[in-house]
Amino acid sequence: MDSHRIEFAGSQGGTLAARMDMPKDRPRAYALFAHCFSSPARELRTMEKQEIRSTSMNGDRATMTTILQIDSSARMQRSLTRRLSALFVESWRSHEPDARVIHRDLGQNPPVLVSEEWIAAAFTPPEERTPDMARVLALSDELIDELLVADLIVLGAPMYNYGLPAALKAWVDQVVRVGRTFSFDLARGDFPLRPMLTVKRLVVISSCGEFGFAPGGLRDGWNHLNPHVRTIATQLFGTPESHIHEIAVEYQEFKDDRHDRSLSDARERVVRLATELAQEMVSS
Repeated sequence: MDSHRIEFAGSQGGTLAARMDMPKDRPRAYALFAHCFSSPARELRTMEKQEIRSTSMNGDRATMTTILQIDSSARMQRSLTRRLSALFVESWRSHEPDARVIHRDLGQNPPVLVSEEWIAAAFTPPEERTPDMARVLALSDELIDELLVADLIVLGAPMYNYGLPAALKAWVDQVVRVGRTFSFDLARGDFPLRPMLTVKRLVVISSCGEFGFAPGGLRDGWNHLNPHVRTIATQLFGTPESHIHEIAVEYQEFKDDRHDRSLSDARERVVRLATELAQEMVSS
């Protein structure tokens, strides 16, 4: 037997640890028994979200992929990002029919904006929060729980006024929370923030009415959507830059052949990316 120490972030901001004795030969399954947690249900959810999961074996693969599909467009049938995010999920399921999909529709159900009461509750130690504070943070907890269980985020995000849709920014503000998704310690010097979670993959599907936002293009530097999302993902979600994939549709307001080609290219890239990632992640 080989002894291994495992650590993972608890939901209250602390670090939980355990020691596991592992057989030298490849095991058929794993079992982890835990007790003495101050909040067992929440801690066990946190364990699951960080890949310490109770699972049933299915061949060589122990768990199904969990996809968090986020749509932030205010449009419904006319939305290009909604169609493309749905196409990604459909393509993925052709390779993994049992994949779990959590659909969060920010466009239809925008999160409430962060308020003074929210900030006060978020910065109050959990054991000191009042029932009203817990109520204020309830949506934040729900959104964070969705984020924590995700193996992959598929984000449909149209460019509004060269930046994020307001509903998407509101979601970011709800899930970026000290003690739950990041820790803060001035002893770390000039970079006191550290992500407490790891999002394995992020797919950003965007659309814009104009064109030329790439480096060297006519509107180089005007795109404040993708850089914002990349910064949040890398600095606060623990996602490596190499695990962020971006697909964009341009020329939407021009409604000409260039837009048709851009949309066709985006569809092809969505299907190809879903296939590549599914083959990589499902077989791992």
